[in-house]
Amino acid sequence: MEIVIPQFDLKSISPIIIITIFAMIILAMDVFFKKTFRDSLGYLTFLVVALTGMVAGTQLGDTVYSFSNMFVVDNFSVLFNLIFLISTGIVILLSVRYTMQEGINNGEYYTLILFATMGMMLMAGGADLLTIFLGLEIMSISLYVLAGFRRDSVRSNEASLKYFLLGAFATCFLLYGIAMLYGATGTTNIKEIAAFLANNPSLSNPMIIAATSLLVVGFGFKVACVPFHKWTPDVYEGAPTAITAFMSVGPKAAAFAAFARVFLVALPDVGQNWSIILWVLAALTMTVGNLVAIAQTNIKRMLAYSSIAHAGYALMAIIAGGDFGPASLVFYMLAYTFMNLGAFAVVIVLGRKGEENANIEDYSGLGFKHPVLAVAMCIFMFSLAGIPPFVGFIGKFYIFSAAIKNGFIVLAVIGVVNSVISVYYYLRVSVVMYMKTPVREFSPLSLSPFMILALILTVWGTIQLGIFPGKIISLVQNSSLLY
Repeated sequence: MEIVIPQFDLKSISPIIIITIFAMIILAMDVFFKKTFRDSLGYLTFLVVALTGMVAGTQLGDTVYSFSNMFVVDNFSVLFNLIFLISTGIVILLSVRYTMQEGINNGEYYTLILFATMGMMLMAGGADLLTIFLGLEIMSISLYVLAGFRRDSVRSNEASLKYFLLGAFATCFLLYGIAMLYGATGTTNIKEIAAFLANNPSLSNPMIIAATSLLVVGFGFKVACVPFHKWTPDVYEGAPTAITAFMSVGPKAAAFAAFARVFLVALPDVGQNWSIILWVLAALTMTVGNLVAIAQTNIKRMLAYSSIAHAGYALMAIIAGGDFGPASLVFYMLAYTFMNLGAFAVVIVLGRKGEENANIEDYSGLGFKHPVLAVAMCIFMFSLAGIPPFVGFIGKFYIFSAAIKNGFIVLAVIGVVNSVISVYYYLRVSVVMYMKTPVREFSPLSLSPFMILALILTVWGTIQLGIFPGKIISLVQNSSLLY
């Protein structure tokens, strides 16, 4: 019997190797070095993320399958990796002072963020369902701990426990779906599943139908689409604000990357027949997220329901498919990274130890007391609402165009209507900042250089990609290598 030894292409996973090694080094440094040095671990973590980003950027243009076709490097995965690293880098910039202020500046904080990022990169490059599942679990376990990182906060502990219990429950659906798909096709490899289904009618196989249903539930929880969204507001509100910002962008993008690869590559025929189910989920997610956000008085909960609504927009890209669907998904996730992290950056800047000023009314009079911050917040709110010339408008336009091009005109109309609805609660923040008298005293701001850099990057990304999106759009259009 001939033993076949699989080929290991370490170059294909070099960004993952870098981030994993340094995550362990940072954890060891936290244990063995003095506290004065441990306070600088955030800076080292940022440099690690920047180095990993440069290495990942060199992989653009390649399509390489490695580890017995269990992992793939293509433009789709590389662009998502860059989105993960951009979001992680900005979150680290936001975290350096925030963790010291809240007394949670431990080395494992940055180690867990790096491990979560590594899990996201595995998900984006997963060419096998088991690789995707492995990445999902690494990411999820790290986030469960990070959500409860403020050990002395009851809300943080509650958020962690809810996220863990519901997340583990949803993971069971996903794993059972993978097992049933393996039972029906005899493989967990995405390309081999697609080849099997091309030669066998999928709709006549009840196991494939059941497996697809379970995969929709599992991925639906991870992207927080209705009706699998119940965990989102409580977890976002209870988790440390920097971690809330992290969860709202990177893990959501990773889940969408895996969702798209599974449904557009492994299950294209099944996906076409299931488009009506995903169509309903997208419409419900947009509508419920926007309508419930109107009633929120807590800005973190408002942004949580906003995140749910944006998941509905992103789901439209998967439904649209074709050449423009994956490309519009990549661009939208990049756009969402800048504008959403920017909004959370302002929330973090205005927060004080033990008092995060999370009520929208707490922002009354901000436009007169801290005009630069208020202008930045308006830019992020306008962009999230999809108002030109900011990147949120271009992102939504790209997704709606992809939906219309592929025949989903009614869904695109629902998306436009929901964007109009969202204007109300996004602009309410601006109205409060400029048209209401302060309800509290704003403490003097002392911004760290890292926090200033985070604000500059998010404002720049929100404006630059909105006015000059051409180069990025040309780049993401090559992500059609997903096929």
